[in-house]
Amino acid sequence: MKIYTKTGDAGETGLFGGPRVRKDHARIEAFGTVDELNSHLGLVRTLPGAATFDPLLRRIQSELFDLGAELATPGDAAERIGTEHVAVIEAAIDDHERRLEPLTCFVLPTGTPLAATLHVARTVCRRAERRVVALAAQLDMMIPSNAIEYLNRLGDLLFVLARAANKQENVADDPWHPA
Repeated sequence: MKIYTKTGDAGETGLFGGPRVRKDHARIEAFGTVDELNSHLGLVRTLPGAATFDPLLRRIQSELFDLGAELATPGDAAERIGTEHVAVIEAAIDDHERRLEPLTCFVLPTGTPLAATLHVARTVCRRAERRVVALAAQLDMMIPSNAIEYLNRLGDLLFVLARAANKQENVADDPWHPA
């Protein structure tokens, strides 16, 4: 199978089992940003210190492929991301937060390379969430019922993992001091 098909050369792409749409369509923006997030998580997994989080991040990468497939399928597709996936993320947040100092202020997105890269992934996750919200706002668009909740919780998890990555290297949170 060739990697290039030339069918997208005019600025359109095909949805799973559906019509062709412009590449700047809200649906393409939504699952494209989920794909971008997945790539950032792939980068996170290559960094020193990431082994602690690797099983969780690998699972999330697979789930993001499932979510992307759901978003790329117009109409009533079988939902692959359910409340149980959100519950796993919530449990991971709770588990990691138990080991962290309570958060008393906003912190700057910095620290170790692993933590800083997790913060980048977090901001891409928040953008993916905004893109899915925008898609849902279009009256003719159906989205997976747990997509927004899943991405919202995932952004929270990535923040907590960034703090945990700093802690495992004995790097303190860098508090924000308003100007």
